[in-house]
Amino acid sequence: MTKQRWVIKIGSALLTNDGKGLDTTSIASWVEQIVTLTKQDIEVILVSSGAIAEGIKRLGWNERPDDIHKLQAAAAVGQMGLIQTYESLFAKHDIHTAQILLTHDNLTNADRYENISSTLNNLLD
Repeated sequence: MTKQRWVIKIGSALLTNDGKGLDTTSIASWVEQIVTLTKQDIEVILVSSGAIAEGIKRLGWNERPDDIHKLQAAAAVGQMGLIQTYESLFAKHDIHTAQILLTHDNLTNADRYENISSTLNNLLD
């Protein structure tokens, strides 16, 4: 029997304290639910928001900027905390994590699509 594979997208509203940094209690709850799924032999690919909100907090900004370059800077800073949080929570269950950053071209270019698909399959094996 083929394993089920679920893609779960968790948005910022479910992961942050009203956009002011990560809500680690909420993230821990999501991790526990994902762990339960993996114990049921379901492969999970997690797509997560939250990096910008965490970056805004880490940078000490009082509000979300409109400028794309500032948003990208916040995302770059916040991504570190987001991934660190997931890594530490999943590690408690001996589950390895990985991060894959995709661009539109990864999904529209046939060669790149095949490459990313093979990488994902290897990570899930």
